[in-house]
Amino acid sequence: MGELKFFLRLQIKQLEDGTFTNQQKYIHDMLKKFVMENSKPMFTPMATNVKLTLEGEVDSFDSTKYRGMIGSLLYLTASRPDIMYSVCLCARFQENPKMSHVEAVKRIFRYLKGTMHLGLWYPKFTGVDIMCFTDSDHGGSLIDQKSTSGVCAFFRLCLTS
Repeated sequence: MGELKFFLRLQIKQLEDGTFTNQQKYIHDMLKKFVMENSKPMFTPMATNVKLTLEGEVDSFDSTKYRGMIGSLLYLTASRPDIMYSVCLCARFQENPKMSHVEAVKRIFRYLKGTMHLGLWYPKFTGVDIMCFTDSDHGGSLIDQKSTSGVCAFFRLCLTS
């Protein structure tokens, strides 16, 4: 069968010292699908001063298209944990998206355009080390005052979840 190179739109490159996974082709196809291939790249997935809320805007956006954009981004988080927070924040507004929500999603697309080459590196070595990191924001949501938390789990210095 040969060496594994693609699996469920995940590109896999096996080297002597480890394995590298990314979704560069998927990002390219996604940018083309949502007509963002000629957009200007960004260096961050979300601006620090952006506060997404439900109130304040009258203009709505097509929720079907917005859900498609969010679904594509959620699939991409398998190899791009750097966009997880931004995508999940934008996913909260799928029921009635406003133009500010769409602009936030487009910024994520522009960030991906500039960072297509990034992915996850899993080096080969011996030893079993498990590390976990957690962070939480109690009552920090501007919408419903709910808490937000996240966990990163590493096995042998490789991000697993």
